Amino acid sequence: MKSLRVVVRHHGGPEVLELVEEDAPHPASGELRVQIIAAGVSFAELLMREGIHPEKTTLPFTPGWDIVGIVDEAGEGASHAMLGKLVAALPIHGGYAQFICLPQDELTSVPTGVDPVEAVSLVLNYVTAYQMMHRLGHPSPGQRVLIHGAAGGVGTALLQLGGLAGLEMYGTASLSDHQIVSDLGARPIDYERADFVKEVHRLTNGGADVVFDGVGEANVWRSFRALRPGGRVIAYGFTSFLQKGRLAGGLRYRLRGILRPLWYAVRAFVSPGRRRILPYSIQYLKRWRPAWFREDLSALLKLLRDGKIKPMVAMRMPLTEARRAQELLGQGGVKGKLVLICNSLASRQGIAEQEQSL
Repeated sequence: MKSLRVVVRHHGGPEVLELVEEDAPHPASGELRVQIIAAGVSFAELLMREGIHPEKTTLPFTPGWDIVGIVDEAGEGASHAMLGKLVAALPIHGGYAQFICLPQDELTSVPTGVDPVEAVSLVLNYVTAYQMMHRLGHPSPGQRVLIHGAAGGVGTALLQLGGLAGLEMYGTASLSDHQIVSDLGARPIDYERADFVKEVHRLTNGGADVVFDGVGEANVWRSFRALRPGGRVIAYGFTSFLQKGRLAGGLRYRLRGILRPLWYAVRAFVSPGRRRILPYSIQYLKRWRPAWFREDLSALLKLLRDGKIKPMVAMRMPLTEARRAQELLGQGGVKGKLVLICNSLASRQGIAEQEQSL
């Protein structure tokens, strides 16, 4: 059986994404093969394509951090009871394909009735938001949080989860996105026309308890200045690295972008007021505490099933348009999750039939 897969053979812009046709892979011992229905398109994949993401991947590689699909083949020693089940995973690479083989313990079951496209929106963005909030930040009901990029994928996830947690929320966004932020229960701040540090102190009369910063670079220290005593900045991203989808300022950004947050964290530690800068990385925490990832993703999938959260899906595009999908994301202005459809969603109908036959 033939299968399509996207390959990056050398670093660069979207033009380096190559679509190849090859024999479908077969699972090794202990692995399950997943027929991928939906794969997320994320900012991290753009950084990996440019060769500047802290998560190093040897060339050539296939992008794709987050996937949802149907288990269709089991390797030796893997559970045949999983065949036909809808599952989600965070492989970090390999998602831009029609099939992927993964160890059984990497897969999380998706509840019956959940839309695969909405489910894949949780795997990276919402787990990131959930863990930053509940594993690292620990804000209490009524506390004040500032969310940068509040209309983006992780930002809207933080807003929805913050609303469930009873937080007082503020979000930076461009003026055109203020309605999205307001609709999700936060006070929008126009980062292009206002100094968010002064605005947060003015609106909260003292500063934020927690700031979620996915911008990186010098913005992390400005976020630190927006804290009240005892507050925390959770630094988790590098959106400042790219401009219009391409590497900004040359490769010096890579080393500087990694070292600067570490320097800021040390500087914060010795500053008065017991304020802290805490780095977060979903892949490192997943490797350190894999059980947490499975627990948190399962909790989010239940919230989705119960209608308590609703991911914003910006666009569904076929796998063959992976290059265009990354171009759109890099240009900015994409509201919500951009998803590649790797196999027909009509396959979703077969899940219930296969579950009934097992």
